[in-house]
Amino acid sequence: VEFKKITRGIVAADAMCKAAAVEIITAQAICPGKYLILVAGDVGAVNSAVAAAAAVTQESDRVASFVIPNLQPSVIPALKRQVAPEILRALGGLECYSVAAAIVAADAAVKCAPVTLIEVRLARFMGGKAVVTLTGDVAAVTLAIEAGRGAVPGKVIDSFVLPSPHSKLGTVIF
Repeated sequence: VEFKKITRGIVAADAMCKAAAVEIITAQAICPGKYLILVAGDVGAVNSAVAAAAAVTQESDRVASFVIPNLQPSVIPALKRQVAPEILRALGGLECYSVAAAIVAADAAVKCAPVTLIEVRLARFMGGKAVVTLTGDVAAVTLAIEAGRGAVPGKVIDSFVLPSPHSKLGTVIF
């Protein structure tokens, strides 16, 4: 759930934790002055948590909310910035207008091709945008990037596929 106000986001995070047994992936201020709460758990618990957030806030306080049933498991470590691939093969990226679009695009990308999701960077110091990076064979990365773009039509600002990125690039972009 993404909020227009940091204070409303904190109140909603409390309600979400009290309403259901969910794992908080993140609850933080993001650019530009918004608040983001991401939770994981079984679908019923996540739906209950999102409903609890809606119950303690006004619709006008929320930017967006969504639930992705059966999220591909590699998305959560990428959200937590816990992935460091040993080998940087072809490199692909998607820049999205919103956090929600980036998460949906990342999920679609890794479900359609054998790629390693490196990171889903969320809107901090990026004007509310979010960036997805992934690696794998050139064909798989190309397919994954196209699937990510297709999952969120009109929400992708730009994308790239680098077939053979310089080895130094992996140390500076992650």
